[in-house]
Amino acid sequence: MTPAVGKDTMHRNPQPLTTTTVTVAYAGGDERRGPITMGQANMIRCILRDDPTHINIHDVWPVPEGTTSAAVTDALRALAVRHEGLRTTFPHPPGTAPVDQVVAAEGTFTVTVLDHAELPGDPAEYAESVARAARAGRFALEREFPVRITLLTVAGQPAYVALAFSHAVADGSAMAILREEFAELLAGKELPELTSLPPVDLAAVEASPAGLRKSEASLRYWERILRTGPQEMFAEPRGRRPGTDEEARQLTLRSHRGGRALAGAASRTGHPEATVLMAAWCALVAHRAGQDSCVTAVPSANRFHARVARSVTTTSQDALLHLDVRVETFDALVTRTWGAVLNAYRHSQFDSVRLWEMIDRVTAERGSHFGRDVVFNDVSALPAPLLGTDAQDRDDAEQELTWGPPQALPTRLLAFTYRTAPQLHISLWAAPSVFTAEEAEGFLTGLVLLLEAAAAGDVPMEALAEVTGVRPAERGPDWLRVDGCWVSPDAVCETLGRAVGGLPVRVAEEPGPSGTAEGAPGTGSHLTAYIALGATALTPTEAHRALTALIPAAGSGVLAPHRYVLVENPPTEPDRSDAWRRLNTIDEGTGRSRQV
Repeated sequence: MTPAVGKDTMHRNPQPLTTTTVTVAYAGGDERRGPITMGQANMIRCILRDDPTHINIHDVWPVPEGTTSAAVTDALRALAVRHEGLRTTFPHPPGTAPVDQVVAAEGTFTVTVLDHAELPGDPAEYAESVARAARAGRFALEREFPVRITLLTVAGQPAYVALAFSHAVADGSAMAILREEFAELLAGKELPELTSLPPVDLAAVEASPAGLRKSEASLRYWERILRTGPQEMFAEPRGRRPGTDEEARQLTLRSHRGGRALAGAASRTGHPEATVLMAAWCALVAHRAGQDSCVTAVPSANRFHARVARSVTTTSQDALLHLDVRVETFDALVTRTWGAVLNAYRHSQFDSVRLWEMIDRVTAERGSHFGRDVVFNDVSALPAPLLGTDAQDRDDAEQELTWGPPQALPTRLLAFTYRTAPQLHISLWAAPSVFTAEEAEGFLTGLVLLLEAAAAGDVPMEALAEVTGVRPAERGPDWLRVDGCWVSPDAVCETLGRAVGGLPVRVAEEPGPSGTAEGAPGTGSHLTAYIALGATALTPTEAHRALTALIPAAGSGVLAPHRYVLVENPPTEPDRSDAWRRLNTIDEGTGRSRQV
């Protein structure tokens, strides 16, 4: 059956009859102070740097019919008292980053009430737009209540609560927990005792000797991947837009076929559904990218321990999965995925400041730029639906694809898995520079086809194109596999020429220490850059430093040469590498501070 492709539906947002602001006081908590957590530090770094609409997060909570406004504000007050994270601010002098968090015992927050004569035909989508709009504007970390709350009412009757959260106090899992507890409070239920740690106590665990050892182990794990894995998954001629994020539209798959296939494949292989889905994702990503391995960030992976499973805080630190897909069959990949995912999860707690210092150091030494190209966020196991997706679920279609609104995308491929049963429900954002709309749709339908094939029997990895209909990236013969990365020597030459002020440059492939060449996967070939200095003073170290400064915005397929050879003048035939090799060398070296 061919999936139905939905069209965008536009709604004119209604004008509220009245807009009022209600101040809600809370009291009864404990006043506390302590260091920030690693997850908070990671998010605060982004909050201080990034566009607020990109880093702030939002959710929509439906209000049951017959609920009063007072009951809504009482439930919100109860959540603020219950969870220290909602009473937390981060004092810091201007121009610095916070290092401490302060939990208030009492305080106030405001609720903006928008009263309407009626809501539009799709009220949930309208509420979503109100919540998304509230993400604009940076949270004042040192003083502002970390949630912006809008109550949508119809003739005074509450319908939805639209919220925008500071990512310093909440992540997707925390929002789901709060959403669930809000519904239970409105239903008159008594909430159970808290079992997970509040942020101040979590920070103390992280700062313990065991916590510090775990952080060190995580940094070593990440460094191994950064030194040996592909630096960009989608290294291909059309590549990324230099130096900019892209705007990508949301593409949502709802598939009963996918849900049945995933359950069948999990039953047949004897592995959990989450592992099978991750294996299928990585197999298809690596196949599409033409890579021997898949490097994907898994942001929701760090809530697997009971002490943080239901903490209302941000634990937003990536688990980084590096999965070698060079196996003969899909079943073998599923078995490999199980161990690789556990290893990634174990190494998802780290000092984010030190992580980025390490990333900067390692990529400068390697002459690369690590791209967080692929993100896979499986939130299907959360205790409540996330971001209002339950209001959007349609269980009548066997399989459908629908396009949604665009948003800025700092990655090349981002997926959220909201449900796996009875439907497989995935939203995908694919960068237009590497995925046309048709290719994005084909990727999601190909994922379902792979799961269906895996449910029926083991799938040869060499048959992925035939099974899924997804074709690998096309690269011309001038692209090479160097140091585990796909590289375009022409792009390297052009970028290096700009980096050294337009001096004549030649980039050539040469045998590496293993004595092999031709850039084939697994060989030891590398790139050598020849630079004709003329009267210019330049060292290999200066050339390397100038090039690495340009690499993050240089487009796809740019990796620094392994060796720089400096000569006085270019040869009479500058397009011939052997002519450059015959010239007298003034200086040569890797240019790196560490020999790699």
